[in-house]
Amino acid sequence: MPQTHIDTLPLRARSGLFARLLTSLSTAMTRTRERQRLAHLDAHLLRDIGLDAQQARRECAKPFWQP
Repeated sequence: MPQTHIDTLPLRARSGLFARLLTSLSTAMTRTRERQRLAHLDAHLLRDIGLDAQQARRECAKPFWQP
């Protein structure tokens, strides 16, 4: 039986609605996950990254679509 090789393009090289949708979804999920992690940092770790508690709360309160 002959073997078939299918060449595919990386996701970033694909154009169109589906690729943009996947990129947007990935970005939104990353923002949500990072903000959840930020919400669990204590004051010492927030100081290490240059934020205070108020700035962290403000960032965590943003909806996922806001950068």
